[in-house]
Amino acid sequence: MKLEEGQERSVPFREYLLSLSYPTKRSLQLLADWVLVCLALWLAFASRFENFTSVEPLGGHAPVFALLPLLSLPIFVRFGLYRAVIRYMGPRALMSVFCAVSLSALCLGAMTWVVKPTPAVMPRLLPLSYWFFALLLLGGLRVTMRWYFNGLLPAIPGWGRGQAEAEPAADAPRVAIYGAGSAGNQLLTSLRIGREMRPVALIDDAPGLQGRVIDGLHVYSGEDIERMMAETGATEVLLAIPSAARSRRREILNTLGQFQLHVRTVPGFMDLASGRIKVSDFQEVDIADLLGREQVMPDERLFERCIRDQVVMVTGAGGSIGSELCRQIATSRPRALILFEHSEYALYSIHRELSKCPRILAQGVELIPILGSVRNFGRLFDVMRTWGVNTVYHAAAYKHVPMVEFNIAEGFFNNTMGTLHTAQAAVAAGVANFVLISTDKAVRPTNVMGSTKRMAEMVLQALAREAEPTMFRDLDGARRTNRTRFTMVRFGNVLGSSGSVIPLFREQIQNGGPVTVTHPDITRYFMTIPEAAQLVIQAGSMGEGGEVFVLDMGKPVKILDLAQKKIHLAGLSIRNENNPNGDIEIVFTGLRPGEKLYEELLIGDDVLATAHPKIMRAQEEFIPWEELTSRFEHLIGAIKADDYVAVRGALQELVSGYRPGERIVDLLHSARSTATAG
Repeated sequence: MKLEEGQERSVPFREYLLSLSYPTKRSLQLLADWVLVCLALWLAFASRFENFTSVEPLGGHAPVFALLPLLSLPIFVRFGLYRAVIRYMGPRALMSVFCAVSLSALCLGAMTWVVKPTPAVMPRLLPLSYWFFALLLLGGLRVTMRWYFNGLLPAIPGWGRGQAEAEPAADAPRVAIYGAGSAGNQLLTSLRIGREMRPVALIDDAPGLQGRVIDGLHVYSGEDIERMMAETGATEVLLAIPSAARSRRREILNTLGQFQLHVRTVPGFMDLASGRIKVSDFQEVDIADLLGREQVMPDERLFERCIRDQVVMVTGAGGSIGSELCRQIATSRPRALILFEHSEYALYSIHRELSKCPRILAQGVELIPILGSVRNFGRLFDVMRTWGVNTVYHAAAYKHVPMVEFNIAEGFFNNTMGTLHTAQAAVAAGVANFVLISTDKAVRPTNVMGSTKRMAEMVLQALAREAEPTMFRDLDGARRTNRTRFTMVRFGNVLGSSGSVIPLFREQIQNGGPVTVTHPDITRYFMTIPEAAQLVIQAGSMGEGGEVFVLDMGKPVKILDLAQKKIHLAGLSIRNENNPNGDIEIVFTGLRPGEKLYEELLIGDDVLATAHPKIMRAQEEFIPWEELTSRFEHLIGAIKADDYVAVRGALQELVSGYRPGERIVDLLHSARSTATAG
């Protein structure tokens, strides 16, 4: 309501008290405690005498009433009773009250011992009675004020300033908290302090808690979600189960997904501890929880073999996988970490992030940001030789399937030739370990991106079997013997990477839809970025050279199922023929250029186990180095001649199982063909 001119805006009494200066608040507390100490002493006397009129605060007992507050208040100050913020006061503060009051009672007992009055004047059990009443009054006042400031008591209208709004706004969402443990109770306290949401129920799977009342809220079982919604009107569920296994979280989300509830989760405790986010900054449900994939802890020996006390270089350091590799490598005590990236902004972002990490700063890791392209052999060689690089993780690549399909030449020169130039520089500079980040799209590809990544694998397979590649010479013309151990790691999609489907779904749902899925039957493998980076580092420490390692991606996931779950967990319904009044429509757009319905991880059927349960070794065919370079020359000639029919034929000869689409959709080729036809 708009205020009339000259009308004073009303301020709740609670807000008025909170707005007072610190000295004023402390003075009020001291005054209140002085009064309460005297009141507790009077009650102690009164409880020991049969007649209340026998107590004479201004008569025979006046010295005690005057001296005890003078002794007690300094004790209260010393125990920090006036440093604690009452509205956030917890068990430790109440323990301070207990100790301070106990010491005050001992002071009264000492006075009794020194003065040695007759029981008629000062009863012997007076200190015990005083301790009880003082603890009740001083502790009770603080608990009561804590409840009042947190909105758990009716507001006090005061001084013509309006009435405080103890309750959340009328349109505040009604939320249920899944998890009645310590995390759930901390969350409940935070919600009541903030008053932006209205907590109405707790949900927990522990039989001992179900049906009970915690802090005024009924605890429901996970099987009573529908009844909980009917009784409380809850429209959102906040997950406060940080210790639950991912498989258990998936079961809970599957249950909640049957109802029209917006499901969010409390941030991880590491994020809370770092100060990056607050408890009130709730997150959308992690898609990894929907997959239920349990992460295997890394083998520290494998993890550090190619990193600890070594100079490590990551190409594509600013990308989704490259940046996560940098984060994990930088905290594993390398001597130096070279961030090699062609995008200035991406390099700036990852370098700035790592430079601010306390753990990295404490370990003294040297961070070296280098702008450069993997298509520049000279730049790569100079960097590797100057800093004496021991290990290279090659993550630089174009990975967006339709975009590479529209730009075939750039995809080949960046993904395949970029890998060749980086590998040549590594051999020439004497790098010990070289790890290529590959993809499941390299297996029987239907697109150029997958073909270029398979050819990148073939480059390293051929080099690994060349004892002395004659084409590798230092800049001064000296020949180099290949002492570099080449390893390839192949895996599927990573959750939350740039261009992936999960961020796209989230954006589409926030915009009101529609959610686009290319095909109702399309499936993909998924893995979290941190897990993928951990397994890449460990796989890169295995083998003798030339091996293709495949990460265990679990079971393939139907993209349509992911879209439906994301919609349901946002508290929305799907609009279709059976539900024309739903919130979000799912639209099938058709497979994009180069896209296939399902991905594979193995070209052949021959796969071997390794020491790590999530890493397998594939036995893949390869082409000898001389034959491979000869075919590359033919392919490069066809690209330069703009003969993309020949390019397609060369790719089919080189890459086993390559099945391209009917049309060549390279944009430059199409434009030139149209101009020629016109």
